[in-house]
Amino acid sequence: MIASDGTVNVSGHNKAEILQKRFGRGGFDYVANSYKDLPVWQQARRAIVVNAGDTLVSKAAKLCEVEKIFPKSVTGFSTWRRMLRLHQWLKNLLLFVPLLAAHELTNIDHLISLLLAFFSFSLCASSVYITNDLLDLDSDRQHPRKCKRPFASGQVPIQTGVILAPLLLLTSLLLAWQVGSEFFIWLIAYFVLTCIYSLILKRLLLLDCLTLAMLYTLRIIAGAAAAHNTLSFWLLAFAVFLFLSLAFVKRYAELEIQLLSGQNKVHGRGYYTTDAPLIQSLGVTSGYASVLVLALYLNSEAVIKLYQAPEIIWGTVPVLLFWISWMWMQAHRGKMHDDPLVFTITDKASLLAGAIFAVIVVLGSTGWSW
Repeated sequence: MIASDGTVNVSGHNKAEILQKRFGRGGFDYVANSYKDLPVWQQARRAIVVNAGDTLVSKAAKLCEVEKIFPKSVTGFSTWRRMLRLHQWLKNLLLFVPLLAAHELTNIDHLISLLLAFFSFSLCASSVYITNDLLDLDSDRQHPRKCKRPFASGQVPIQTGVILAPLLLLTSLLLAWQVGSEFFIWLIAYFVLTCIYSLILKRLLLLDCLTLAMLYTLRIIAGAAAAHNTLSFWLLAFAVFLFLSLAFVKRYAELEIQLLSGQNKVHGRGYYTTDAPLIQSLGVTSGYASVLVLALYLNSEAVIKLYQAPEIIWGTVPVLLFWISWMWMQAHRGKMHDDPLVFTITDKASLLAGAIFAVIVVLGSTGWSW
């Protein structure tokens, strides 16, 4: 090992002299990325330039043969999109569910508040995702898919995340305060719960999935606060069971990936790959429980008051049954992405089921007759 010892700084000309004495001029190849290393390349046989600009490459080429260039990574829109997890912002559309369920989409004031709430939640979520990625660097680098994330792969410097995360959170809080104090409190609750999840709960068996379900449900509660709507028992019960099923799908898919990789335990989680069948049973049961809640809701007086043709709304039950069964079937076959949201927005069957569900709700609301 050759290194600085507190007296001699082994860099630049000093490094070049030491290497020349040990290996002789042209007796070694040198890998570097700094202008300080030009004197070393002058003594080297070949240069390997890493993460540097064109000017440094050209100067190194004048001193010795450049054998290999590892270009400087460019942080483009695609990298920023993956770092901020822009596709995860779709989850925050759940904020609009209470307004939709109350049939108040024409209320402009509430829509404006919800738009501010949407961006507030989205920026907060991106801040949490960045923080979580920084905390999970070791686990992500050992994961067959997560190792390609911007921080784990080295595409984005860690210091960028350290600076960006608090800035996003501050902007999120400022927007939340504009929406209202009640929404602000729910955003704080969401942020605190996500931090606890990232630091502790995601490593705890079953509690991680329960927390994920609560985080989804919190979006609906916060949306009701932003639009000043009263939440119904039916909506909350339906949301908890449905999102718990999706949380189990996520964990089941991760277990399947680890199983195919020859691992018997998920790094940084409390699960073994042998837990997959039980997770599957719990997830399917939770999903079907959400369908049961929906069916019971459709038999309540609230449906008669809100919908012109309540009998048409019953068509949503088989659609939801199909979609939940489809999701778990794909997970069982190993075709599920480790993020169910990514799978849903790219899967034709899921998109078709969502479109049919929406058409049925519209027809039931407008009172369309056969």
